[in-house]
Amino acid sequence: MSDHRTGKRFPLHLPIRVKGQQDQKSGQTDNLSAAGVYIWLEGEPQVDAEVQFEITIPGRDIGSNDDVIVRCNGRVVRSDGVDTTQGKTGVACVIDSYEFVRTALQGSGT
Repeated sequence: MSDHRTGKRFPLHLPIRVKGQQDQKSGQTDNLSAAGVYIWLEGEPQVDAEVQFEITIPGRDIGSNDDVIVRCNGRVVRSDGVDTTQGKTGVACVIDSYEFVRTALQGSGT
């Protein structure tokens, strides 16, 4: 099996919400690059399924008072099956597009 990764992966463990065609699940990223993400997720999404997901970057990690949410559109490219120690599935997704979600500033008085 060849490795199709493009770009450096960073071992980031961030909260993620994944919306599939039928439901929404919560999970955690294991690693992240500009082109893709590997996540631990409850359930087993189908390979080639289109997904939308939101990754929350804690403000404290980037020097901000507010968390940053990145909304992504992508698709499942690999499902590694359930890890019995976690009870979650390892899933690789490619990121086709993303946007930063603008949130109201806390304490801005507006």
